[in-house]
Amino acid sequence: MVVRVMATGVFDLLHPGHLYFLTEAKRLGDELVVVVARDQTARRLKHEPYVPELMRREMVEALKPVDRAVLGSTTDIYETVVRERPSIIALGYNQVWNEKEVEAECARRGVPLKVVRIGASPHDDLATRRIVERIVARTANERAR
Repeated sequence: MVVRVMATGVFDLLHPGHLYFLTEAKRLGDELVVVVARDQTARRLKHEPYVPELMRREMVEALKPVDRAVLGSTTDIYETVVRERPSIIALGYNQVWNEKEVEAECARRGVPLKVVRIGASPHDDLATRRIVERIVARTANERAR
């Protein structure tokens, strides 16, 4: 039996933390399917994406640990879980979902699975928000000269 792992995220500006998360998620099973958040979902949960959803999906799918990348649902986050039927969902250390609640809802929808929380990347200082802050600060410093 193939152990399918599902990981989710916005993956807006790819950085070392994303690669760490996806590499660790892939280690949990045989196949890694990544659900890339839709633009409207990214806006609702985080921020206006810098990179459009189709390009983010294509970039994520090109990463070595990823077997497939799909766009998430715009209405029901569990819709993709039901369609893909993973054995494991890998959550990032900073994702807001409660592991037990996700497991219970998936089981209720006929997809019993295990949720595993992946720890923080050793490169967390290079997260999207911090990269953007560094670019803005550098640009401000260069303009001030």
